[in-house]
Formats: sequence, structure tokens, C-alpha cells
Amino acid sequence: MIPIKGLYESHLTVSDLSRSIAFYRDVVGLELAHTIPARNAAFFWVGGRDRSMLGLWSIQSSPLRLRLHIAFHTGLDEVEQSIQALRAKGIVPRNGGGGPEIDEPVVFPWMPAASVYFDDPDGHSLEYIAILPGKARPDMSGTIRLSEWRVLDGGVE
Repeated sequence: MIPIKGLYESHLTVSDLSRSIAFYRDVVGLELAHTIPARNAAFFWVGGRDRSMLGLWSIQSSPLRLRLHIAFHTGLDEVEQSIQALRAKGIVPRNGGGGPEIDEPVVFPWMPAASVYFDDPDGHSLEYIAILPGKARPDMSGTIRLSEWRVLDGGVE
């Protein structure tokens, strides 16, 4: 068996490559690594150069629409700040892909992890996620508000 160290790259199809380049650069904050205009493709560094990559491929006028999901690992402070940062860019922070709008991050107790979901211009589900210290609670299903988790867990900082 080959030991896996992590996921290096993932790819999404987009309907407007220029719009998506602007979104992933200016809203998500990824560094544009390379574009291949002849192939209608762009690549972004995720977590810094040479760590991992996101590829975007234009489907142009294809009627095929897929809703895919990518989660970006970050710190708890950044997950908390993302709600205001997303709203400032006109993006709705949500609980889960397509879930209700939220005012604070949600926690998946079974992990535990704090999370904020949002959509890209093509409807792909994106997520900022931070693994939390403390004991996992696999007995709890669904999500709870971060403030509720802090009370339950005795304070997460």
C-alpha cells in the first residue's frame, strides 16, 4: 500500500473562467498559479505554493451542471471572521451546502470542527473549516452553533 500524505489537487468546472478567476482570487483569497488560455483552464495554489492546487476548467456553453464541494482548512479565527468577510463581498454564509444563512460558524460535533459554507458563482459548495480541540462527540448528530459548542466543551479558543 502507498502511504498518502494528503490531497494535492482538485478540479472544478465553471461556466465563466474570468469570473471564477476573480472570485477564487478576490473572494476566497487563493493565489493564481497559472492559466492556460488555449485549454480554458486556471490553477490556484491552496495553502501556499507547492502545497496543493485547485484547477478551474471552463465548460463554456455545456448544459451539464454539477454542484461539487471543496473545503478549505483554516484556523478558527479565520472561520469566525469569514462570515463578515463573505457578507462584505455579497456572499451568503450558510450552514452546510445550500443550508440556511448563519450568523456564526456551526460545529460538527462528531469531528469536532467549526465550519462556514458558501457558494461560488457556479453554485459549487465551498467551505472554510477548522478542526477544534476537545473531545469528539459522535453521539451528537447534525450541527450546533459555535457558541453552543463553547458552552458544551467548556470553552474553545
